[in-house]
Amino acid sequence: MSFSHLTLAYWCVLVAAALPYVAAWLAKAGAFGLGDNDAPREWAARQSGWRARANAAQANSFEGLPLFIGAVVAAHQFGAAQGRLDALALAYVLLRVVYISLYVRGRGTLRSLVWGAALLVNVAIFFVAR
Repeated sequence: MSFSHLTLAYWCVLVAAALPYVAAWLAKAGAFGLGDNDAPREWAARQSGWRARANAAQANSFEGLPLFIGAVVAAHQFGAAQGRLDALALAYVLLRVVYISLYVRGRGTLRSLVWGAALLVNVAIFFVAR
């Protein structure tokens, strides 16, 4: 398999899979030392404010990933219209980036609305027809 065979939707899966690690990096940047790696979960439990929210965004990003991966794979298997699938997958990833940003900044209500929009986009991927 070569990279030229990956659709935009599959590239979006790769980006979505990287987003939890981006959130983890945000949580740890400038505050996570080598000694903290001995007990990283205890370090995370001691965090508060935006670092704790970034860590929560990481967990939520992992939680939402299986449904997105399944939706994209199923849509490809069922012969979805590629342009629509790509657009929906890109919308999902962009919404998740906004979600992480809102989570870190402590904008709970707006974050929840974006989460819901991303979930709806994800479900819509299952129904992309040719």
